[in-house]
Amino acid sequence: MKMTERRQVKVGLIGLGLMGREFASASARWCHLLDDGPVPVIAAICDSDKAAWEWFLDSFPAIELVTADYTELLASESVDMVYCAVPHNLHEQVYVDTLKAGKHLLGEKPFGIDKEANDRILEAVADHPELVVRCSSEFPYFPAAQRLIQWIRGKGPGRLMEVRVGFHHSSDMDLEKPINWKRMVEVNGEYGAMGDLGMHVLHIPYRMGWFPHSVYADLLKIAQTRPDGKGEEVPCETWDNATLICRANDPATGQEFSLTAETKRMAPGQTNTWFIEVYGTRGSARFSTRQPKSFYYLETKGGEQSWSRLDVGSRSSLPSITGGIFEVGFSDALQQMIGAFMQELRPEGSNHPFGPVTPQETALSHKLFTAALESNRTGRCVSVDED
Repeated sequence: MKMTERRQVKVGLIGLGLMGREFASASARWCHLLDDGPVPVIAAICDSDKAAWEWFLDSFPAIELVTADYTELLASESVDMVYCAVPHNLHEQVYVDTLKAGKHLLGEKPFGIDKEANDRILEAVADHPELVVRCSSEFPYFPAAQRLIQWIRGKGPGRLMEVRVGFHHSSDMDLEKPINWKRMVEVNGEYGAMGDLGMHVLHIPYRMGWFPHSVYADLLKIAQTRPDGKGEEVPCETWDNATLICRANDPATGQEFSLTAETKRMAPGQTNTWFIEVYGTRGSARFSTRQPKSFYYLETKGGEQSWSRLDVGSRSSLPSITGGIFEVGFSDALQQMIGAFMQELRPEGSNHPFGPVTPQETALSHKLFTAALESNRTGRCVSVDED
């Protein structure tokens, strides 16, 4: 099928920072994908910082609307869907307004600054079942991570003993780094690192039906203050690191297992590492973005066991022009995730094996993070609300 025959979906970007640029860049190289799904075209941009407009206007000739007022973008008939990457305190209002305007939505995590905000977003989702609404989570779209998902769904681990998922980075190890909004509780929210990174690590567990029913949380504020850029030191109010030790049930066996989720802004030696490790009685498997093309697995046979490594390379769920021998990176995984979202806009529905995070999965994450805050306050293991 020729590119000119494929349906175009006009995208409005709200928030033109790091992730807004990444989304736009992924759309600009859509010819990279050998897929018959709709094609995203950047048609409108919105940011209060007008200096951010220049790169988009220089790079995307299809832009029809430029504005500092997101409601103007939402009112435009030129916009079919919205990708929104704004601070957490703005999620509720902007996401709800987007749905009321009749636009499909791909939003950033955590889908609301707290559980109450998430509840109201979910109410708006329920009011608009005709719209596709998803939360961004790129890392499961590395080909080797997709191979791990296939392994779980196939022969699998047998009885699960333990699952470890995490997201570690170390940009905040520089204690002289100026404070930003992610360290301000009124903008980022009380979740801290959980809100920033937690949905990324929970995407695969939730999709596998591994829902924590209890949590013991260890939350740390390591950097007590940071420079404000004006010669003063100001308090850092949000959690730098979070370790959640959970119990969950495996629907495949009906048995309980341990699930540990780590979200760390201050992890020495890490740059931006996402990982998942699955340990079972029949077999085990693991993947980390530190080795982006390698899928590790072992099969339990007697007392002696050893890991095997399979170099998956660029064998993505949505086929691309890249040769299978080459490595993939974050920009490739992001494009694959956007492609999975675009598949859901097909009139006949998606045929992708692993869709983006659903609103219902964001609601589960808020229940877990809320319970984790209580656990950290009380020092006790806390039940996770499953209503």
